Order: sequence, then structure tokens, then C-alpha cells
Amino acid sequence: MANVEPSAAAREALGVEAVTALVTEIETFKTQFDVFRFMKRLVERYFSRTFMVVNMPSVTSRELSPNSIITNWPADLLTEYDGAAMLTRSTILERLRRSSTPLQYDMDDAAAKEPSDNTSSVKALFHRFNMNRGAYFPVHDAGGTRGAVSLHGNRSAFSAAEMIELSYISIHVYNRLAQIRDMDVRTSDVLTEREIDCLNWTSAGKTSVEIAEILGLSEHTINHYLNRATKKLDAVNRTQAVAKAIRSGLIK
Repeated sequence: MANVEPSAAAREALGVEAVTALVTEIETFKTQFDVFRFMKRLVERYFSRTFMVVNMPSVTSRELSPNSIITNWPADLLTEYDGAAMLTRSTILERLRRSSTPLQYDMDDAAAKEPSDNTSSVKALFHRFNMNRGAYFPVHDAGGTRGAVSLHGNRSAFSAAEMIELSYISIHVYNRLAQIRDMDVRTSDVLTEREIDCLNWTSAGKTSVEIAEILGLSEHTINHYLNRATKKLDAVNRTQAVAKAIRSGLIK
């Protein structure tokens, strides 16, 4: 989709009734693909180019891809971004960790305010994919997992009304995705007794070595169980797997 700068009239906010209709639609989604198609339409309506729904990366994360839930970012962009470990130097991520306030960004402004090799390389990368402006909307689900919904493109700044609308819509999108993943957990692969044991001990603060001693198994076997449980729960890491298992009632 080409980024054509909308006229002032075209960029008017949707309004309460239209946003309410969108939120009602979100509540009917059954799969992540339903949400993906909705986000593509939302991006077009707000004259943007791409979107991403992401879980908040941990302070030790070096890559964005494993934390992404759904996105239509170009694969080459993500590969280059993660390959250069740009996440570790992201000023946007730092702001999202410190605040729950939506924010807008402009790569040109950022590069002018904080000139450095890093900002220059990030600017060049996002310019190449026509994604040098956009907005991030901090969100969290019922279990307290934090994340963000973002729109990117070349359009001018979102109006205050648009930011309010997108923030409200983002909250519902993120929560619906969490509900869908929980439903998938209950209807797909069931955790084995051993996997549940390992998650329970992990929740209690035990390491793989300690769990191995408790259960009389090897550390390799414990890691296998935990990795398999993490995959079944569609979690980014063990900590998130434990949180999802608790929310789903699989462990106490």
C-alpha cells in the first residue's frame, strides 16, 4: 500500500459510534488471523503502512521477532533490525518501559535531536521501508502482561482524537489476542503431568538444576519439558509460560 498523505478532511477521527462498532467486532474474533486481517484494515483506515502487536521485551532481549505476536512488517526489515541488535538501543522501548502513555515518533526528528551512528542506521533502515513515522500504544492484558500496539508509515502526526481512538482500540486488540491464545491452550495440546510439575516448580522459583534434583531427572530432561510447555502455551519464555499456565488454571 502506498503511503499517500491524507487531506485534513480524510484524517478526521472515526467517532464514538464507529469505534464502538470496531470494538464490538474485535470481541467476535476467534483466531489470530482474524485479528491480523482487522489490523490490516485499521492500518489502511489511519493512512499508515504497517502494524505490530508485541509483548514488552525483557531488559535482556536482543531481538524483536520473538516478542512479536502479529505483524505485517517486511521480513527483511525485521531480519536486519534483529541482526544489528537495534532493540538493545531502542529509545522508544525505553520510553514504553517507563510510561503507559501513548507516544508518536519521527525518525527525522530523533536523528536530529540525538545524532549518532545508531540513530542514523535506524533512520536509514526505516526510511528504506517507508516507515519513518508512527505511534505506539502501551497495553496490558488481564494477567498483567505488558505489550504495545504500533502503527507505522509516512503520514503526518496523528491528531489527539486519533491517538485516543487508536489507544482504545489497541487495548481491545491486545486483550482479545490474549483470550484467543488462552482458548488455543485449552483446545490444543494438553500439558503433560511432567510439564505441569516443571512449571509448578519454576513458579516456585526453582532452577532447572534444582527441579532435576527434586524430580530425580536430568537437567536436560527438565529443560526439554519446560521448552515443550513453553511452546504449547505459545509463550515467549518460561516466565511468560508460567504466567499463562496460572491464568489458564493449569497450575496454582
